[in-house]
Amino acid sequence: MTPALEPPRWSKSSRSNANGGDCVEVANTLDALRDSKNPDGPVLTWTPAALAAFFADVRSGRLG
Repeated sequence: MTPALEPPRWSKSSRSNANGGDCVEVANTLDALRDSKNPDGPVLTWTPAALAAFFADVRSGRLG
């Protein structure tokens, strides 16, 4: 029997305004983002390897 997975807990930036603003929320699993104004909408996901590669590119300055 496969254990049931708990849904992620979502966190919004502390800089978001009181009305929700134009923010994204990140899952506590750190592998998903969603639009805070549309929590039932699409979710952007990635693998841990892809996230590590993204951070490496940001640190190196390759992204601009």
